[in-house]
Amino acid sequence: MLATSQSQLDSVLTTVNEARGLPNQHYISEDVFQREKQQVLFNNWSGIGFGKDVPEVGDAKPVNFLGMPLLIVRDKDGEIGVFQNTCRHRGMILVEEPKKITGAIRCPYHSWCYALNGELKSTPHVGGPGHNTHEDIKREDLGLYRVRSYVWRDVIFVNVSGDAPEFTDYASDLIERWKEFDQPMDAGGATSSFTLNVQTNWKLAVENYCESYHLPWVHPGLNSYSRLEDHYNIELPLNYSGQGTLVYRQLEGEGGVKFPDFDGLSNKWDEGAEYIALYPNVLFGVHRDHAFAIVLEPISVDQTAEHIELYYPPSTDELAHSEKLKDANSKLWKEVFEEDIFVVEGMQKGRHGQMFDGGKFSPAMDSPTHNFHHWVASQLSQA
Repeated sequence: MLATSQSQLDSVLTTVNEARGLPNQHYISEDVFQREKQQVLFNNWSGIGFGKDVPEVGDAKPVNFLGMPLLIVRDKDGEIGVFQNTCRHRGMILVEEPKKITGAIRCPYHSWCYALNGELKSTPHVGGPGHNTHEDIKREDLGLYRVRSYVWRDVIFVNVSGDAPEFTDYASDLIERWKEFDQPMDAGGATSSFTLNVQTNWKLAVENYCESYHLPWVHPGLNSYSRLEDHYNIELPLNYSGQGTLVYRQLEGEGGVKFPDFDGLSNKWDEGAEYIALYPNVLFGVHRDHAFAIVLEPISVDQTAEHIELYYPPSTDELAHSEKLKDANSKLWKEVFEEDIFVVEGMQKGRHGQMFDGGKFSPAMDSPTHNFHHWVASQLSQA
């Protein structure tokens, strides 16, 4: 399939009143998928996982990010590092499954060993039997390739290309917007962690999440108390977009028990909540008493894994933090997210309609989605 022309991108790179959406090939073309892999996902700060999956020193988790083998490791200083999961000797995969590394990261092929910070520490028999050094093997030059990474709200972001702005600069506006939530939070446990496998291009999941326009028809239960008119658009050009609600209703358990609130929140959050997509592939939600993060894993041009994690304020109140209440909250959100599956899969099918021209945006309702399209098009145009 032909690549997108600049004139097609120009039709996206205009105001929401005039713009068309991204052309079909951005959802069904393998060539365009590979181009976006580099220019949209590898060149920016993309989410690949969660810090809660490597909670202790020595915990390691391998990740396949768009075909690139990566290894997430918690080092001796308690910091999370991300490395290419490839031995510097003969390119062997180092870690196949999540594990606790008690000594070194050892290559199963020739036993070259690396510290948790990626430094090459031993090269057995590299100079011949019984000789573990060689003048031409400079260990200080052969550590694991470190991938630039940053952890925010427990999401592990990577910049594979290494040349994006600092994460704290890129996400500065959202960090400031949600600074009240810059406090400890705990992962919800087993039932608060789930994955939805969806037959759609990853961008359609972002687009759907950005807007509240679909609530009356796709989420009738949610819309019964958090109505379309109770929502507002959120967007920062070339950075993020989403929606907020003015009528968040806390979940109540038996006897009216509720989750504890995050500390020191302003009254904006008494009944307010916000749902924002930080480009390219991470979706966040914040509420007075819990939060969530969704990392969208693009598996192929028409397959996406949505990795969802729920978080809560730390608390010693066993009743408010009961597994039963967490289970109920997880079930509620899972049902909401599952209601979107037929939509994003239906749009994926619709992108095979050869006469579809990217669609027409509602200037009043679709501005957050157009903001995302504009950002994607800008990444491709810059290249």
